[in-house]
Amino acid sequence: MNSESIAKHFARMGARFRPVEPDQRWFRFGRTIDYTLDLVRDKHGQVFELCAAPDRLAGLDVQILQCGKAERHLLLLVKTGETKDRFLCGHDEREWFVAAVPGNASNIVQAKLALQPDGVRSAADRAGIGPRERIRRHNRAFLRQGEWFFVPAPGLHVNPKLVLKNEPIRRGGGKPHMVEEVFRTGGESILICSKHPNGVSEAEYQRILATNPKASGWGWQRRVRNAAVYGRGAVRHRDHATLTLHDWHQVHMNTESHTRQMANVAFID
Repeated sequence: MNSESIAKHFARMGARFRPVEPDQRWFRFGRTIDYTLDLVRDKHGQVFELCAAPDRLAGLDVQILQCGKAERHLLLLVKTGETKDRFLCGHDEREWFVAAVPGNASNIVQAKLALQPDGVRSAADRAGIGPRERIRRHNRAFLRQGEWFFVPAPGLHVNPKLVLKNEPIRRGGGKPHMVEEVFRTGGESILICSKHPNGVSEAEYQRILATNPKASGWGWQRRVRNAAVYGRGAVRHRDHATLTLHDWHQVHMNTESHTRQMANVAFID
């Protein structure tokens, strides 16, 4: 891997990149992995870090498929053996981000479209909008804040008694987006804690307690996973401008959670 060349591409869009060797963070995954691509902070701000053991780092084939200087986005390809992983790296409103992209995108537009879930694509199809308009944060089909898409749900009637106030929506252990009003239906009841941010079923929870009595003190909370979720009102997150939904919108999470790199991530509400 030519780390200097990769770093120059990141610098073109105003970001920093560096390869690093593992430290204690590596072991939080609890499994053997070839590498990780993360955003971390140091005294100079955020930096993209590609972390791998020295022998594995030398064997990684890392390529820049496209770098958009003006839009501050970059599509990165990482090859490990027969596996090809794609990552969209860039700046969204106030912060840098990295997203694992499903499929075989070869440019930035394709990567952004690949991150849109089926419900969002269907809404864009109904609105008759083209690829360039589909990748805008706000268009005739949906609104977006970070990894969350909000598709209008005209005609949805909700029992006011079932509306929750100032509810968080989050991807696994990520920072939650706070929604002023939320209505949800269906889904799977789970329990979450700091050690299991993506949640476990009731049966899994009981097995954990049976094998480790100390687990009862891990601060478990009951949540719902993969419910149909609707939001209305202000949507707030410190990394994004506040978004206002004037009527009910169905909430969709981007498809990053469906990739091999993010296989343990889920929509938890």
